Amino acid sequence: MTSILWNFASFIVALGILVAVHEYGHFWVARKCGVKVHKFSIGFGKSIWKKIGKTGTEYSISVIPLGGYVKMLDGRVEEVAEHEQNQAFDKKKLWQRSAIVAAGPLANFLFAVLAYWLVFLIGIPAVKPVIGEVTPNSIVAQAGIQQGMELKSIDGVKTADWESVNMRLISRIGDDQMTVTVTSPEEVGQEQTFVVDLNGWNFDPEKESAMGTLGFRPYSPEIFLTFAHVQEGGAADEAGLKVGDTVLSVNGNSVSEWQDFASHIRDNPGLPLQLEVNRDGMTVPITLTPGVRETREGDMGFAGVSPEVGEWPEEYRFDLRFGPVESVGKAIEKTKQVISLTLSMLKKLVVGDVGLNNLSGPISIAKGAGATADYGIAYFLGFLALISINLGIINLVPLPILDGGHLLFFAVEAVIRRPVPEKIQEMGYRVGGAIVFALMSIAILNDFMRL
Repeated sequence: MTSILWNFASFIVALGILVAVHEYGHFWVARKCGVKVHKFSIGFGKSIWKKIGKTGTEYSISVIPLGGYVKMLDGRVEEVAEHEQNQAFDKKKLWQRSAIVAAGPLANFLFAVLAYWLVFLIGIPAVKPVIGEVTPNSIVAQAGIQQGMELKSIDGVKTADWESVNMRLISRIGDDQMTVTVTSPEEVGQEQTFVVDLNGWNFDPEKESAMGTLGFRPYSPEIFLTFAHVQEGGAADEAGLKVGDTVLSVNGNSVSEWQDFASHIRDNPGLPLQLEVNRDGMTVPITLTPGVRETREGDMGFAGVSPEVGEWPEEYRFDLRFGPVESVGKAIEKTKQVISLTLSMLKKLVVGDVGLNNLSGPISIAKGAGATADYGIAYFLGFLALISINLGIINLVPLPILDGGHLLFFAVEAVIRRPVPEKIQEMGYRVGGAIVFALMSIAILNDFMRL
């Protein structure tokens, strides 16, 4: 229950910030263009807090925290007094109306740059993307990539850490090939470039990792069979397992790797397992019945334990941190990369390379907000930047009801030299609203399926 409340609170904070940024973009440009603003609201429905500004604008926080709006003086929806005609949105020049509408998504992109600038200024721990294992005859093995190589770039885009690698790999879904530049421990500083054939690459992002399906795993320190943490109230705790216990065997079969033990747990939900553990030099028998967790692939066992992990080699670790000036360039570059990835994924969604089951809704966002807030402010800022970019891009999709739909009508107006007839606009809003509602419904259903 505590984690649910934390996720919800983090979600509200994250969404409130991003909505405020988006709507403030509309608000600020509208004011600069001389448009009268009746109301600036974060959320919908009844106001739980409001204040009237010096210019008469009502600033409000409303009870339903799933968006926001800027209500401007507009002759299309209300009577406008003669002396206020020059302050109405619909009376402004086409370029001014377009600027007001485009300012919301633009504000989201600028916020992402600011958030990433703070992330790079604060710094976050990172590890170099060194390959720990390559599966024989896999896609990357056939390309010539080997264990111990460090990934330097993918298709010309630098990959300083594993997050960058993941972003680039996901962006290649549906492509025929990619180029990977690496360095090897045998030839320090000497870069090699490999062409990876992706024609046989198929994977479901919901079930598998991009790296795993390509045939490699990141280097990680040795994982021991000794418990570093036992969750209070979990299956392992109820069975009597303790921190410091070392697994020796499961159902009479000796266990040599943590992955073997984890597989036994995962594959036997609700079924008793006979364990032998070393506790203070003595062999202790334990009966462990894994808990049951329902997933889309069926029931899965879990025990509530985590292992001791060895130290990372010092040369693999670094802080992703830069100075105030250099962070600006890094933030802009990062924002451009995320925009490129998001646009690529939208295109792949439309052509069918990525399924609708990959859409995520508010529950997934809430989980992400809570998890990143747990890790610290830098991670939470990175999460805000990612969602802000997605919010900006989605709003630019040319569907009536979204900002992109309004811009589409303005583009048509620029060509035909008159506003699009209101009946056509109204029909467009209904169709656009239905499409957006359908996509949101799919995203929310996907969220529930992931629970």
